[in-house]
Amino acid sequence: MVSDNSYVECLVSSKASPLFVVLKVVSLILAILSFLSSLLLGSLVGMILAIAFGAAYYFVSLNASIEFEYQYCDKEITVDKILNKSRRKNIGKFDVGKIEAMAPSRSYHLDEYKNRTYKALDFSSRIKDQQPDPTYTIYYDGKEKIVLEPSKEFVEAVRNVAPRKVFFD
Repeated sequence: MVSDNSYVECLVSSKASPLFVVLKVVSLILAILSFLSSLLLGSLVGMILAIAFGAAYYFVSLNASIEFEYQYCDKEITVDKILNKSRRKNIGKFDVGKIEAMAPSRSYHLDEYKNRTYKALDFSSRIKDQQPDPTYTIYYDGKEKIVLEPSKEFVEAVRNVAPRKVFFD
């Protein structure tokens, strides 16, 4: 009998979008310039702009550093999004029993799902052209296509519960 009580955790850092990096730098520069101009000119408008640009910098910097944590426990995959290494947000829980197929993203096992319409959810590092491709695609409950970048132990734990749905190629 296969034990389904295993617990596996996997953490993946996501690559920051170039747009967020540029917005982060621009908002910081504008906040500093607005603050300095309000001090030199004694303007209340400059101080309000400095506060607004400072708030923009805070929110952009939160989204510039994103990590995804995958947890497998009791036949359930949980995905959390960690913003700026401080804020954690639960993104979704996925029951292993509802998985249609899980395989490496470029696997021939996923060919029959290619022409179907699914809601795409990408929880990987988003780094293109890695060799070999570390991402796995899960077709879930006939509705969602989930892209993860799990560890080997994570995939093995899911395969122990659903051996006919999980492929290593």
